[in-house]
Amino acid sequence: MAHQTRVLLDGIFFGEGPRWHGGRLWFSDFYARHIASVSPDGDMRVELEWDERTSGLGWMPDGSLLFVSMERRALFRRWQDGRIAQHADLSGVHAHLSNDMVVDAAGRAYVGNFGFDLHRELRARGDMAVLADHPTAALALVQPDGAVELAAEGLHFPNGTVITPDGRTLIVGETLAAQLTAFDIGAEGRLGNRRCWAPTMTDMAQPRVPDGICLDADGAVWIASATASECIRIAEGGAVLDVVTATQNVFACMLGGEDGRTLFMMTAPTSDDEEAAREPNGRIELANVEIPRAGLP
Repeated sequence: MAHQTRVLLDGIFFGEGPRWHGGRLWFSDFYARHIASVSPDGDMRVELEWDERTSGLGWMPDGSLLFVSMERRALFRRWQDGRIAQHADLSGVHAHLSNDMVVDAAGRAYVGNFGFDLHRELRARGDMAVLADHPTAALALVQPDGAVELAAEGLHFPNGTVITPDGRTLIVGETLAAQLTAFDIGAEGRLGNRRCWAPTMTDMAQPRVPDGICLDADGAVWIASATASECIRIAEGGAVLDVVTATQNVFACMLGGEDGRTLFMMTAPTSDDEEAAREPNGRIELANVEIPRAGLP
């Protein structure tokens, strides 16, 4: 199915963690060091300034904002009255930069991390060498009171994460394994029954690795393919159901809009931390799709 895409917003550095909330698309801009939101007609406002990179976003049941502070390897909380405090210290579980996150209906957060200095290794060894040989990383579970647990380990760059509408399954994109991995969610949010939900790259001539992801009402997952200018809709088992092409590489995606059928894509020429920080060449692009958003985030 062919899709028409358009640019909603340009002039950002590197957008991550897009979330549809309160009629606006919220996102982190890594190198602008802020959290912003944009309306469907392109009106952007800065929601929170920070002193380093932020990434994953989510909301507690009381409406307070949770956000990942990457270099601190910590989760912070901003209440609706503007107070900000550290919610959780992730450094005991995360070996390197904390990254994307999903928050469940009870306020539990699942937070991934890089596991190692990805961009330094990519510059030194190249994409395929890093895909073949890299340290694994852990997924952290943060309980609503801020207590931190190890949710899962031995993951290959745990990245975008979703929770199914029934609250029973968590799916995480393992970027460097080129697959979506599912877990059953048990008591107190603890994970079990790890399994491959879908491979994302079956042809080396068409490399597709999952960065940010989102879930639709048919149970399919949209993946932002960090190595290509496209978003791919994938069914459990790996069948490709749809592809949306953007103008630049796509690093995160979110379904939103009034009817949940707008696919927002965070795009940039590169994810290299040195290059991406130099110029605000990032964009938010969008396309209309048939099946609406479901689950979390």
